[in-house]
Amino acid sequence: MAWGNVNKAPLKKSEKLGAPDGLWLKCKNCDSVIYRKDFEQNQNVCMRCQHHYPIDPMRRIDKFLDAATFVEFDSEIESTDPLEFADSKRYKDRLTIAQKKTQRKDAIITGKGLVMGRQVYVGVMDFGFMGGSMGCVVGEKISRLMIKASEDLVPVIVFSSSGGARMQEGILSLMQMGKTCAALAKCRESRVPFLSILTHPTTGG
Repeated sequence: MAWGNVNKAPLKKSEKLGAPDGLWLKCKNCDSVIYRKDFEQNQNVCMRCQHHYPIDPMRRIDKFLDAATFVEFDSEIESTDPLEFADSKRYKDRLTIAQKKTQRKDAIITGKGLVMGRQVYVGVMDFGFMGGSMGCVVGEKISRLMIKASEDLVPVIVFSSSGGARMQEGILSLMQMGKTCAALAKCRESRVPFLSILTHPTTGG
């Protein structure tokens, strides 16, 4: 009997075959449909229009550093809401929401690891945490990273992804610029290389 003449039971709705969820994605810039695995291997850049998408900080660290070499610094530091600020929401509530969303205390991860067997110190900002804005915690962690690098004579690399100063911390946020610049000057005095890498999105407002 020919296979074409065999009566087949119809598939139930739950049995119909289809592409697994999340296998494809649509570029928001050019509307191209992209195979997710190729997209991720291309560092979250659309292969057709070259539009760059954000990369999770830990994924960036895993891709940049040698495997299993990252050690985090100062993971326990978090904001205390020094101004008790409130706009449409209390700043404390905004922090709680951002911490639950990202599973991080604030908008930067700092630490050390190896690149091709050579030690480096790294800082990676997280735009998903209140737009990667710089408040007292971000300023403190960057400053500590720079000072430690200058003392240990280890190159330091910072991946920026930020919209600028954190308005909820007012003048204290703006003061972080001078603080981090002073810490960076110590790297220069110690002749320690510093590399600043701007990633998408970075507006620096």
